[in-house]
Amino acid sequence: MDTLLIINDPPYGTERLYNGLRLAHALMKRDGRVTVFLMGDAVSGAKKGQKTPEGFYNTERMIRRVTTKGRVLLCGTCMDARGLTEEEVADGAERSTMDALAEATEQADKVLVF
Repeated sequence: MDTLLIINDPPYGTERLYNGLRLAHALMKRDGRVTVFLMGDAVSGAKKGQKTPEGFYNTERMIRRVTTKGRVLLCGTCMDARGLTEEEVADGAERSTMDALAEATEQADKVLVF
């Protein structure tokens, strides 16, 4: 089963990105493909070099973990609006487009929005 998770919220301040990535990790243990598409403020969760307090979740590490078996796509327009360049994003995460999101939506068996 192919699952697409679309996440809109910022990495810290709410826990939607955190919980969406936790679900992605759980789904990767099962058969099927997982794609995470980050939009809006969620794209900043893929920024390289995050330093979070000891014992606190780190979305960069969580995103890199998803990319070991799944895909993490970032809305390019959202990146541009936040001044985030491709060089600044976590390894494995990819700049993407609305056309790619439309294709991933059509191909997915389930689409979940956070």
